[in-house]
Amino acid sequence: MKKFKKLLTLAAVFCFAVTTALAEVVSDEIKVEDYAHPTLFSSSTQEMTNASSTYLVGGKINKSKNQFGLKNKDNVAIASWAKDVLNLIETKQAKTEVFDATTPILRSEFAVVLSEGFNMTDASVSKEYTDIVNGYWAKDWIYRALNGGIMIGYPEGDFRPDQPITKAEVFATIATVIDVPTDGTNVVPQFKNKDIQYIPTWAVNPTQEVVYSKLLEAVPNPSKVNTDEYLSKEQVAYLVSALRTWLTSGKLSLDANAPCGVQKYQPVAIRVKLTERVSARHSNIGDKFNAKTVEGVTVNGTYFPAGSTVVGEVVEVARPGVGDGNEAYLKVKFLTLKNGDTSVDFPKQLSEAQADVLKNPNIIARILGAPLTTAARITGIVGRTGAAGVNVCANGLEQYGDQLSNTLVNTFTLHPGAGLKSFGNSFITVGKGIFNLCELAVSGTFGLLYEVGDELVYLLVPSVSNSSSLNAGEELTIIF
Repeated sequence: MKKFKKLLTLAAVFCFAVTTALAEVVSDEIKVEDYAHPTLFSSSTQEMTNASSTYLVGGKINKSKNQFGLKNKDNVAIASWAKDVLNLIETKQAKTEVFDATTPILRSEFAVVLSEGFNMTDASVSKEYTDIVNGYWAKDWIYRALNGGIMIGYPEGDFRPDQPITKAEVFATIATVIDVPTDGTNVVPQFKNKDIQYIPTWAVNPTQEVVYSKLLEAVPNPSKVNTDEYLSKEQVAYLVSALRTWLTSGKLSLDANAPCGVQKYQPVAIRVKLTERVSARHSNIGDKFNAKTVEGVTVNGTYFPAGSTVVGEVVEVARPGVGDGNEAYLKVKFLTLKNGDTSVDFPKQLSEAQADVLKNPNIIARILGAPLTTAARITGIVGRTGAAGVNVCANGLEQYGDQLSNTLVNTFTLHPGAGLKSFGNSFITVGKGIFNLCELAVSGTFGLLYEVGDELVYLLVPSVSNSSSLNAGEELTIIF
């Protein structure tokens, strides 16, 4: 018996460890798919969740905050570099407490953001710091930032990696990278027509450069830029993300005396042509899609000629619907770049992406595909409406039975008032059930009519849904 108990205990520990490990794997990215109908009434909303995906029926999908849009495709989004670097920091740190991206950024974390942001790779130890010990989680990134000349240690011989870095120090660092004219005064500029607090005299000019550059427009919680002494991890990640993008696009100029690590930063552009359709109307989460490179490109020291394959995946979908919050929306990520047996993971440090050549499926393709899509969507609506009806009946019958039971129990225990109340509630439950079933019937009918009309619009005017789709033949430029 004791052996059995030990085995049972070990099994429980093993299951807990496996479950925890799996939770860590899937918690970084929960995929969300939204089906638009039935949507006429909010009570029609259903949600189905498993370990890695959430399916919403008739709900309003909340678009991911950590992303950037594909230029010329308003409702196609790509996971942002800022999210990637925040995930990196969270993963590498010792998990002694819950990671909070809204707390002040530490010097070690700033080193990660900067060295990752500008692809600094030299992690050699040129000078020992007393508080950067072997095994410290951010050691390599700190030395990359130090060797890149974008951060320095303290005269006492320490780096103070776990010390929060003030926003004035962040502004001073960013100012060494950009070349933005200032007004020559010693006056702290306003941001969004409000005074910026906690800016010492030595940081006034750097603050002017950062404010005049407009980079702060990309920072979350902009009001806290004015009032807080520190910027958050999230704010700095988005600040550096915008800096990368604007330097790449030429919106900002690199300072002639910028740190050596930044001057070596060479963004790479990959031009691809889609070979298949991916759209918010027809795609599902987890769908893989392919594209071909338009011209040769070198990634991580490996050359990939024109015609190499780029593999992508759909990670979020919101079907087109009616009303605010039901706009069609698609989120994708790029996975690998392949040429024959040679393959590399697609760079995650995307700075910018845009659609250069827009296409619509031709009329023959639309005519051939429309009947199948229409039939599938109608089947989905009928099935989901029916399932919702079964759910309403099941819940209603359960409540009705409980209320009749309470009626009898309360009455025969000499509490007739409570029994009468339960009996009255049973009639209310029946009424609610009938109302909900009627509501579902109307909503489902409306959904059918809307879907048929939406398919006709796509058939005749496909450009209407172009902003939430990637079509075969379209060309994209992806910069990282």
